[in-house]
Amino acid sequence: MSTAFAEAERDARGLTDIVEILTGGTHPADHVHEAVVTVMGEAGFDLSGNVPREIATEELESCDYVATMGCSTLELDADASEVDVRDWALADPDGRPLDEVREIRDEVRARVSALFDEIEREVLPSA
Repeated sequence: MSTAFAEAERDARGLTDIVEILTGGTHPADHVHEAVVTVMGEAGFDLSGNVPREIATEELESCDYVATMGCSTLELDADASEVDVRDWALADPDGRPLDEVREIRDEVRARVSALFDEIEREVLPSA
C-alpha cells in the first residue's frame, strides 16, 4: 500500500527525478493479501500482480527515509544514523475485515502524504 501511494505522491508532486522509492520487507509475505488487493483496487491501484520482496539492510542504509509498518525487525548499523526511520506501527491487514483494512489503507495514505510534505520542503525549499 505504502509503495503505491508513495509512487503516486512522487509523480503528482513532480519529484520523479529526485525521489527514488525502494520497497520490501524484512520478512515479506509470499503474496499480497487479498483484502489489500481489494481495498487498493477501490482506491484505483492494481496490486494483483505484485509480489512482496525482501529488502536488504544495505539498501535501507542507503535511504534518507525508511518507513516501517510496525512488524519490522529492522536493525540499521549505528553508522547509518542519517537514515530517518519512521515506525508507523500499523496493524497487519492479514485476516482483518475489509472495513479495518480500509482504515489501515487510509492511514497509510495520510502518512505517506505527510512524509512527502516533509520531503518536498527539504528538496524544494520554496515549497
